[in-house]
Amino acid sequence: VLENQDLQDSIKPQKVEFHSLNFNSTLHWQPGRAREARDTVYFVQYKVYGQSTWQNKDDCWGIQNHVCDLTTETSDIQEPYYGRVKAVSAGVYSNWSLSCRFTPWRETMIGPPMVTVIHSNKSIILKLRAPRSPYKRKRGGKIPMTNYYDLLYQVFIINNLLDEQHRVLVYEGKDKVIKIENLRPGVSYCVVAKTYVPMLDRSSAYSSRQCTVL
Repeated sequence: VLENQDLQDSIKPQKVEFHSLNFNSTLHWQPGRAREARDTVYFVQYKVYGQSTWQNKDDCWGIQNHVCDLTTETSDIQEPYYGRVKAVSAGVYSNWSLSCRFTPWRETMIGPPMVTVIHSNKSIILKLRAPRSPYKRKRGGKIPMTNYYDLLYQVFIINNLLDEQHRVLVYEGKDKVIKIENLRPGVSYCVVAKTYVPMLDRSSAYSSRQCTVL
């Protein structure tokens, strides 16, 4: 029995946590401290905070991966959820390992906007597109994150003559089309943008650089 108890403890999944970007929410874990046996498989359940019954996630029932997609199961973004994982190896079941409480609206990371650059002789025109959630409208298009949050765009210009880290904020607001004027012809300019959520005081990563020579 002790041997089984040791095996139970040593295969128990560690660090069970939700990772979420634009409401694409996945449960991640690490194998137990036993060097993972080849035959170790995992079982995932989830529930809404306050519910008594756990639901099985069928696609993640007896899997060898260390990640399980719960985007569909956590689509009520204001609700708090829990996930839990147990391992089975050599016929021995570990106890469940529980995640922290996860509320998608509060905790999802928001991605940067898509940036398209059009340049004229002394100015750059930018078109910004909000990141999309995985959830669809009735007509089939993915719902933009601006439906869920009051988002601002922050646009930074990098003048390539200067050091790469020297980003100058040239715009903050909600406009989807922005014109940056009074630039010097013949100079290479790069632009990056971020999404900012004032209510949560949270910024996205920078978008990929878009560069142009006027």
